[in-house]
Amino acid sequence: MLDWIVPLLSLIALEVILGIDNIIFISILADKLPDQQRNKLRYWGIGLAMVMRLLLLAAISWILKLDRTLFVVMDQEISGKGIILILGGLFLIYKSTKEIYHKTEAARGNEPVVKGKATFAKMLGEVIMLDLVFSIDSIITAVGMVNDLWVMYTAVIVTVLIMLIASGPISGFIRKHPSFKVLALCFLLMIGVALLAEGFHVDIPKGYIYFAMAFAFLVDIIQIKTVKQESKA
Repeated sequence: MLDWIVPLLSLIALEVILGIDNIIFISILADKLPDQQRNKLRYWGIGLAMVMRLLLLAAISWILKLDRTLFVVMDQEISGKGIILILGGLFLIYKSTKEIYHKTEAARGNEPVVKGKATFAKMLGEVIMLDLVFSIDSIITAVGMVNDLWVMYTAVIVTVLIMLIASGPISGFIRKHPSFKVLALCFLLMIGVALLAEGFHVDIPKGYIYFAMAFAFLVDIIQIKTVKQESKA
């Protein structure tokens, strides 16, 4: 029994950690939409992430081929996975940098909410693009951890359910505390750099990134509590 329970729990834990990137990105994009469309974007984004992962698992033989070298540039081997990670990393760096700029320099006061179906479609398109990048990275990682396909399917479904439950509170927390939104954007910026590096076979342990952001998150919480106590004094 332990032969499948331990790999399943380990894979679920890994998928949840990797899924945090998705939740934060979707939450930041959803904040740009009217109230009635925010939950819709979260549900669609996370739901599509599950569909992509399940479809990619069904095409597992094709996914494994993405690790094969397609061409070499300046002694650097480039694979199909590498191209996807590089493009995804560049996109995430661009989006994060742009949002940080608007939050810290361009915007004065609250940003106006942009309404309209085209806006929702654009946000959903960006979510789908990042879903694809994270899904491929997630599935290839899963293949390296377990051998049973049903364990991978179960882990994906359980992870998505956890993400759906957690997305609401995380989104509300980020919206309520603007300083954490900038922190979340910095987190996505770091993930983008990590994806870009991984695309060129430069390994940056994700544990370092998550630890650094957890520490920054703790510092931000302490700072907020300190400011509240000083304002009451």
